[in-house]
Amino acid sequence: MDTRACIRREYFAIFFFLAAAVSIIVLHNMEVLETTCQIQHKVNSTTIIAPRVSTVPDVHRSFCTFQPLSPNDALEERLLLDSIAWPKTPVLPAPLSLEKTSDPAHSSFTILPRRGGGQWHVGDQLEVKINMSDFQGRPKKSGGDFLLARLHNQKLGAGVVGQVVDHLNGSYSAVFSLPWEGDAQVEVTLVHPSEAVPVLNRLNGEQPDRIYFKSLFRSGSISETTICNVCLRPTQPLCNYTDLRTGEPWFCYKPKKLSCDARINHAMGNYKQNLRAYEHKLFQRGVNLKVFIRASGLNIVTILPKMKGQSEVKSSSVKSGPSGYYYQGVWRALGGTTVRQFNNSAIGQCLKGKVVYMYGDSTVRQFFEYLNAVLPGLKEFDLHSPKKAGPYISLDYANNILLMSRFHGPPIRIVTVPTSELRYVANEIDGLVGGTNAVVLFGIWAHFGTFPMEIYIRRLQNIRRAVARLLDRAPGTVVIIRTGNAKALSLSVSLTNSDWYSLQCNKVLRAVFKGLNVHLIDAWEMVLAHQLPHNLHPPSPIIKNMINVILSYVCPQKGG
Repeated sequence: MDTRACIRREYFAIFFFLAAAVSIIVLHNMEVLETTCQIQHKVNSTTIIAPRVSTVPDVHRSFCTFQPLSPNDALEERLLLDSIAWPKTPVLPAPLSLEKTSDPAHSSFTILPRRGGGQWHVGDQLEVKINMSDFQGRPKKSGGDFLLARLHNQKLGAGVVGQVVDHLNGSYSAVFSLPWEGDAQVEVTLVHPSEAVPVLNRLNGEQPDRIYFKSLFRSGSISETTICNVCLRPTQPLCNYTDLRTGEPWFCYKPKKLSCDARINHAMGNYKQNLRAYEHKLFQRGVNLKVFIRASGLNIVTILPKMKGQSEVKSSSVKSGPSGYYYQGVWRALGGTTVRQFNNSAIGQCLKGKVVYMYGDSTVRQFFEYLNAVLPGLKEFDLHSPKKAGPYISLDYANNILLMSRFHGPPIRIVTVPTSELRYVANEIDGLVGGTNAVVLFGIWAHFGTFPMEIYIRRLQNIRRAVARLLDRAPGTVVIIRTGNAKALSLSVSLTNSDWYSLQCNKVLRAVFKGLNVHLIDAWEMVLAHQLPHNLHPPSPIIKNMINVILSYVCPQKGG
């Protein structure tokens, strides 16, 4: 009897312990939910609350994973990631062999006859079928190849980008608008075989620290250098430099002798190439990295003038067209703002009385350098800033023109920068008054190529909030965003700043800023459509066209 009573008392004790534990957990979750609701950022909110950043490792997630800033951000992140999901590729047996991977030399494209017959006219759409095969000449049965398509005429200085559609069975369609009269040559390029994309995805998830950074810590005669990054493996104590306003994460390993407050600069560290056996074969120039695909038959069509009353032939494969095209070397927009042509005098007249704030990477700095070069009245003031890092400032006193250029916050793969000059774009925009005399121009993409896409999404969400606040308080402000562009690729560039990743970033950027009163410079199409080779820093003829686009937003054509 005593034994049974003792057992009952033990059961009651266990029951009360579990009940108390459940109550504590419920109350804690309610507190977390309340706190989460408090830190949720509304796009139009003027309140800035420091978000929480989790640095606690989770065995089910990458070490480079952080809590979203709000439930809405988390939902948006999932939707964005779903929208850019790449087709899955069958797993290749180990060790890797190229035999069953996409081979541009065995692949081909064919120009399809005009729907309804007859000849091509301006305004029609041209459709091309692309068939991919492996290195043994066998047709591929799955999709996922990263292909680019262009229609061009070098003599006319004409070019337009084709929209590529993946049919997920080894075949693709490339659809081209036909905006000019005359000959047009089709060009199809395999940037990455489908088998290379999972490697790029895996590296960004598992090894986002393959490019690492460093900071110098100094106090008196003592100095130490430690490794820094957006995310660090939890192998030793960390200094947490997460931005208090935006929640943008940044960490350094803690110096052994100095405090975290002794950090004085930021610099590029080094690059670690950690590929599995034979994976480098998927990134060979001249073999399967940015290689042209041959035509099966003719690769040139003749486009006749648009006929009066002509019904334009459209493809059923795509719903959207290109943003513009080149003709006689000049970029012409297809829809939206009419692109005006600005000579040096017109540039000065357009910018008269304006303050132009430029934020971003070196591809944005190109605009600052171009304007400095063509406007004789602009004089750059020497701030003794680190070369390539800035900040930079130029003033035309007579015409009241002020240009300012500043690099975005880390990650930054450039020269050594003082920590005092590390500024996040969102914080800089929050410090602007704005107005009809203010132009804000930014571009942020080229330094994020080694990180999970969630890191890039987080950065854009923060910038969007700042832009929304700016447009609320100063709706006359002109805000312009530069997209990323294609570049020359090698093995190392492919693994750290691939065109594939840049394309994904562009898709995310367009979606994040959709609905806001902002303008885009479609650098992606403006580089792809041009006859000059792809370059991270587009050459002067392309920059000149981008400047025309920028100024057409700042000083639009009346009635256009």
